[in-house]
Order: sequence, then C-alpha cells, then structure tokens
Amino acid sequence: MSGQTVLITGTSTGIGLEIALGCARAGWRTVATMRDVARADRLRDAAATAGVADLIDVRPLDVTDPDAVTGCVEDVIGAYGRLDAVVNNAGAGHVGTLEQDSVDDVRAVMEVNFFGVLHVSRAALPHLRTSRGRLVTVSSVGGIVGQPFNEAYCAAKFAVEGYLESLAPLAATTGVRVTLVEPGAVASEFVTNIAIDADVAIAAAGVYGPALRAYLARTGQAGGDRRRRPDVAPVRRGPPHTSSCPTPADHRLRGWAGLGEIPQCRTAASRLLPGQPRA
Repeated sequence: MSGQTVLITGTSTGIGLEIALGCARAGWRTVATMRDVARADRLRDAAATAGVADLIDVRPLDVTDPDAVTGCVEDVIGAYGRLDAVVNNAGAGHVGTLEQDSVDDVRAVMEVNFFGVLHVSRAALPHLRTSRGRLVTVSSVGGIVGQPFNEAYCAAKFAVEGYLESLAPLAATTGVRVTLVEPGAVASEFVTNIAIDADVAIAAAGVYGPALRAYLARTGQAGGDRRRRPDVAPVRRGPPHTSSCPTPADHRLRGWAGLGEIPQCRTAASRLLPGQPRA
C-alpha cells in the first residue's frame, strides 16, 4: 500500500468505477464517491474480485451541493490525514438544442458538469498543496469539438477546459499538477443514463426532428459498434495543447475510443497515480 489517498467522484459505473479499481490496484486508499451509495454493489463486487476491497471506501456525495463537498473532503482528511489526488469524474449527459431547452435545462447541465468540478476542486486544493498532489478532471472530446444536440453538455465541458487550463500554471506554482482527461465515446452506462425517449424527443424537436432522428441513429449504431468491437479506434495520446503558460494543464486520453477504453482508464489511473499494483 502506498499510504496515499485519492478521492474520486462518480464511481458507480463506467469510467469512474474503473478509475477507482485502477487506483486501488495501484495501492492507493481510494475514496469512491457517488450520489446514491445504493448503487455501489457493482464497484464493491469488482473490488472484491480484484482483491482490493480493503482499499475502497465508498461515500455518498452530490457534487452540486457545496456544503456536502466540503464536508466530504473534511471527513476524508479526518479519516486518513491526507489527500494526495482528486479525480473529478461525476457528470451527466444531455441531449437537446437551443430552441427546445429551457435556460433551467442548461443551468442543470452546468451545475453537474462544470460547477460540480469547481466545488470539489476548491475544497480539495488546500490539501493537495500540502501533499503536492494532483487534480485530475475527466472532461470529454466534447470539450474540444462541439457536437449537435449536445450544446449544453459541450458548453459545460468547454468551460471545464478553459477554467482548468487557466488554473494549471497557477496551481503549479504551489506544487499541484492539473490534468485534463479527454475521452471520446465510451460504451458505458453514461449514454443510457440520459434516458431519452427518442420518439417523444423527435416529435418535440420540430424542424430539427429529422436531424435528431439521424443523430440518434448514428449514435445508437456507434454504440452498438463499440460493444461489438472492443478494439475500435484506439485512443490517441497526443501532446498538450500549445499554451503560452509555463506549466499548461496535462491533456490525456484524447480521441475516440470504444469499449476497450474502459479498462484503459484503469491503466491510465495507475499511470497518473503511480503505486505498486496488487497481483
């Protein structure tokens, strides 16, 4: 065991679950948070199978509640005495467009995907300075390239990119390294959790109905392809964006990836937060 502690948000499924397993296998005390701990069985079962159940500490956390975030971070410090890394992974997808979405719809997307990152990062930074740790945020290819019917989601991810790229050189002066992870499409529960009724959405889309129908058909086909072909479109690990800042944010896991990216996230976690993997 490394003796180091990482806090990860959004770990009930998908990328967050795999990152939690990867960190635990690397020997990190892993505080795995999620809104509803009743959904933790899958993570706990996977941790038991991997032989790392003793390193997984499941805790409830709603990242849109700043008081809950502050309390969670303080509890982690009280329990383990240190915080060496944070992974902002909690997020929510949204399908809609300007004339169909209300401003409240857009604000709700921003609350989870942007302000949630700020709440967690703000609470964690003083402790990461003490440990000279790392702040990792799972952004998206949608934070680099806008996508139709994803305006609100992409706006939130663009905001995350700009905010953390701006924060990175400042945080670096105090010993905290900032990393952005930009995965492409992943065959996980993230898309199904959006829970869109396609027929209702297409009918409500008005003049955009045909475009939405085509979009849903393409994304549905792509999702099927990713599930059938775990080797589809390997991740491109490119260099960081060009920046005039002396210490720009790291950018990892860029590009489109299929089902194979989920285990890759576990491996990537081990590389970002090095330790001794359990056999």
